[in-house]
Amino acid sequence: MSRKLIAVLIVAVMAVMALAASPVVEKTAKSAEPVVITDMIGRQVEVVPGSYTRVVCIGAGALRMYTYINGADLLCGVEDIDNTSLQNRPKMFDSVAIPYRIAYETEFSSLPSCGVGGPQAQAAEAEKILSCNPDIVISEYEDVQKEDALQEQLGVPVITLRSGPNNVFDSSFSGSLRLLGQIFGKEDRAEAIVSFIETEKAEISSRTASVAESDKPSVYICGLGNWGTTNHLMTMPNYVAFSVANVKNAASGLSSKGVQAIEKEYFVALGKDMDMIIMDAAAVKNIKPLYKEDPTMFDSCKAWQDGEVYLQMAFNAYYTNYELALANTWFIGKTVYPDLFADIDLTAKLDEITTVFLGQPLAEKIFSYPTSFGGYQKIDTSTFFN
Repeated sequence: MSRKLIAVLIVAVMAVMALAASPVVEKTAKSAEPVVITDMIGRQVEVVPGSYTRVVCIGAGALRMYTYINGADLLCGVEDIDNTSLQNRPKMFDSVAIPYRIAYETEFSSLPSCGVGGPQAQAAEAEKILSCNPDIVISEYEDVQKEDALQEQLGVPVITLRSGPNNVFDSSFSGSLRLLGQIFGKEDRAEAIVSFIETEKAEISSRTASVAESDKPSVYICGLGNWGTTNHLMTMPNYVAFSVANVKNAASGLSSKGVQAIEKEYFVALGKDMDMIIMDAAAVKNIKPLYKEDPTMFDSCKAWQDGEVYLQMAFNAYYTNYELALANTWFIGKTVYPDLFADIDLTAKLDEITTVFLGQPLAEKIFSYPTSFGGYQKIDTSTFFN
């Protein structure tokens, strides 16, 4: 081999080694230009997309949405409520399946604290956040003045997300995912999830679109969470899952919208026309003692007498579990219109959804939690609450 050829080979090898040793993150950071984004509460914040390597998420729902886009990658701290390895932490949701926490429990347990977290934590803990040395903070504290003050104190961008009343189908939720995608250079990932949700919504609606109004059973949804307070009297006249699945809402006559408690008298009045009850599993713990005190509390309900009571998965625990909200919509469609959803297996569907959102099938683990009661089911009204 000639000296000239050897020299050429040496130069080539050195070039390959130099290329392999070049940090991809640094290259991305140097090539990225600062941009001003508008976060979900209207704040304008300068960011450098794709440049961040140390992330902290604070407030109910922020870490959940972040994991949909980035998994546990880049996290440098986690709220105590999401670190199940800690003894002294908020545990009010531990009996409820929280999919993102299940998926990344091991990763979260190895991270330092960026604050206590939980529904009682109404302000960010700046000192704890600073101790994690983040270069960006993703927040769900929807207060412009407080977020601006926190950003000034931390010296790094603070980006505020938002969900919205229609949970997984809300434009604020998809907007938050797209915002995260832009910040972390994961636009394709964000669009894939948003597109999946839109496709699922369209399919559920199309399956039920031709059902005549006269053929729709009257369905009562109950047990929806409102800051932890829920029972059989907690309902929602504009429940989005019913709208998507073209289900007739028994409580649609209420004058105000949103999750709310109704009077016992109104519940009794509705009872004779309730063909079905769908109960969120989160309410069972509160309904059981009430039923023990008064076993006649459901006697006015046609659905109870006919045994047409069904259990959907608890989807509000430290804010909304969006993948469960989507799976619940499939469950509602299949429950109310079984012939139109005969091909749908709820376990397989939930596995499909969690794989899209979190990268892994989680149905079996979700159903194993105490508040899941084994999964989607028809309740035996003669024994379930005894």
